[in-house]
Amino acid sequence: MQCVRRQPVRTKSQESLYRAQIKTVALNNMKLIDLEGDKDLQFLINGGDLLKVRSGSWKKTRYFKLQEDCKTMWHESKKTLKSKNTFSLDDIEAVRAGRQTEGLRKHTEELEDGRAFSILFKGRQKNLDLIASSEEEAKKWVNGLEKVISNMNNLTPQKKTEHWIYSSIRKADKNLDNKMSPKELKSFLQDINIDVDEDYAEMLFEKCDQSKCGFLEGKEIEHFYKILTQREEIDVIYKEYAKTDGLMSAADLLNFLLNEQREDASLNDGFQLIEKYELDENAKAKQQMTKDGFLMYLHQPEGLIFNPAHKSVYQDMKQPLNHYFISSSHNTYLLEDQLKGPSSTEAYIKALLKGCRCVELDCWDGSDGEPVIYHGYTLTSKILFKDVIKAIKEYAFKTSEYPVILSLENHCSVEQQKTMAQLLTSILGSALVTKPLGDQMPTHFPSPEELKGRFIVKGKRLNKLEDTFSDESKAINEDSVTEEEDDEGDEEDREKKSSKLKFAKELSDIVIYCKSVPFHGFEDSRDKQSFYEMASFKEGKAVKLAEESANDYIRHNTDKLSRIYPAGLRTDSSNYNPVPLWNAGCQIVALNFQTPCPEMNLNQGLFLQNGQTGYILKPSYLRDQDTEFDPITLTKGPWLKRKSLHVMVISAQQLPKVSQRKSSIVDPIVKVQIYGVPADTTMVETQYIENNGFNPMWNENFQFDVCVPDLALVRFLIEDYDTATDNEFIGQYTLPFNSLKSGYRHVPLLTMNGDLLSSAGLFVHIMVMDAE
Repeated sequence: MQCVRRQPVRTKSQESLYRAQIKTVALNNMKLIDLEGDKDLQFLINGGDLLKVRSGSWKKTRYFKLQEDCKTMWHESKKTLKSKNTFSLDDIEAVRAGRQTEGLRKHTEELEDGRAFSILFKGRQKNLDLIASSEEEAKKWVNGLEKVISNMNNLTPQKKTEHWIYSSIRKADKNLDNKMSPKELKSFLQDINIDVDEDYAEMLFEKCDQSKCGFLEGKEIEHFYKILTQREEIDVIYKEYAKTDGLMSAADLLNFLLNEQREDASLNDGFQLIEKYELDENAKAKQQMTKDGFLMYLHQPEGLIFNPAHKSVYQDMKQPLNHYFISSSHNTYLLEDQLKGPSSTEAYIKALLKGCRCVELDCWDGSDGEPVIYHGYTLTSKILFKDVIKAIKEYAFKTSEYPVILSLENHCSVEQQKTMAQLLTSILGSALVTKPLGDQMPTHFPSPEELKGRFIVKGKRLNKLEDTFSDESKAINEDSVTEEEDDEGDEEDREKKSSKLKFAKELSDIVIYCKSVPFHGFEDSRDKQSFYEMASFKEGKAVKLAEESANDYIRHNTDKLSRIYPAGLRTDSSNYNPVPLWNAGCQIVALNFQTPCPEMNLNQGLFLQNGQTGYILKPSYLRDQDTEFDPITLTKGPWLKRKSLHVMVISAQQLPKVSQRKSSIVDPIVKVQIYGVPADTTMVETQYIENNGFNPMWNENFQFDVCVPDLALVRFLIEDYDTATDNEFIGQYTLPFNSLKSGYRHVPLLTMNGDLLSSAGLFVHIMVMDAE
């Protein structure tokens, strides 16, 4: 028999007081997130029963409610009251109304569509599929959750900090008396990632306990909050430039923008920033900026390290398609490993919403004449081809309006290939490219601009594209071999086939600009292949070519597309370093998007620019057929634009714990990494700060000499230092070298999965100069 831990029994008056205090906490949090009195939020806080669906036989009622902090969902088993669980709203990627997940479509009836909704999480956490008691209630759950998440995401950094700290204070207030004892203060500091000695904690407490009554309340807690959130480094910078009665005038602010931030600014820009970010109405009326307004500006896009001009499309999108790096995914259907992990349409949705523009479909014969997608000869689950195409159509252009390439790995019989062709044309309709643009045979690729909102099929084609403009039809049946088998003659895979498959003309005819062909050397490709004929390279072969024949590879990629994919031995869905392949001009460098890792951080960093379109224009020397560029030898040429990068790592704010143990405090260390041509690739690190993840300070300077800034990425990495074992990851941020902004800048921090760490950040000073 299991023991159940009993809660202390409260008297009626104690229970009444407790509930009143809980209500006060909830009301205060509603104010903080600007949803005071909102009916949808109140509905979430009251909570209700929902049917949780895991399978056809596992459907159980669970009680769900939003906790008083307005950021944590709590649910329990109504039957036993023992099964309790929580999850943070920060972990939610999306809330979708209706039967939109595979689980709900498979295990519920169509009649339940109006009552169904799903909560989808970031990373690899499984979806939560739920059924409400009525359509009206389902709408309240969906609207309420979306509203709270949206408001939390749109809070200013100061508001986020305030909400987080006050939530932690209330969490430390065990008896909910709205007072803080010395013991509760110590517990609170541990919770926000600071470990202080007893003397400092006592000094801090006495400084705030102005009433000398042994606990903090009201204004004393506010005083404590101000001491805690004071940024000494900001005070120093502000004091240096605030020359107008202790405040910053527009002229003072302009002086800061010109001297420190190296902005091309005018006095009018100073006035606009004050109008936009100053919080104090009296100061704003005098066209002055307070320290709080200055900090607000430094947390906004104008004060971040990433150039805000690069957040939208700023590159020429009218170049041929092969002149761009293209964000690309390998085995897109997988959520986990390559051997037994689940396949899901959700994997395609996640990749597309991250800006991926080339997705892979591994197609096999399914039952009832329905082709399926899975990793052949493994235990990975199967999903219907038609469900994948429907999902791709719905989500393809939500993040980027530029073309999506459907890379087909075709293992199907002729009949099911015909079904594939029919599904592609019927579901995608006129958005599918089924013939070359224009009336004549093209001599080069169309541009991303010309292909906006279109789908391009990549796969085998039975004849030359030129034959579509000829009176004579040369359509012939060939042995069907997938592109990855074409590349390196995977004999083991071929032996698994009992007989070779034929290729259906219907599917062949919709392969227009991306015909898969084997690679027989650069000379053969140059002399015998058309621009639309492209090869795929296993990572090992591609890296070898990039190292030993870099210039030949670059010239090859000025005319044709190249796709790179991970080695078959990466059964854990790990990734290879994409940078050497980008240096060689390879456009479609396909990675396992489902795996959080440094390589995916680099991919996200490269494609962060240009409006997150998934297309980045290659430098001119990677587009010139006569280029002499070689990233290994680095001979003189227009690619050499030597820069000196000076980085001062100043401080960090509100770093998350890496261990759930309350007493565990991080010892943060910062690494600054440069990825690019071999001569530029390097890494430096700061000293570690002991027991402070809340506001560690370094003030350490570093210098980097960068030869080819066009191809360089800068990665800021924060780890929890450990003398005995490997450091643990805390957060990172990667961006292109040419997107760096000079001056005092905040660096947002992302999880390894690429999601924003709310409130956490790094503060640095950047200077980029022409090297002598």
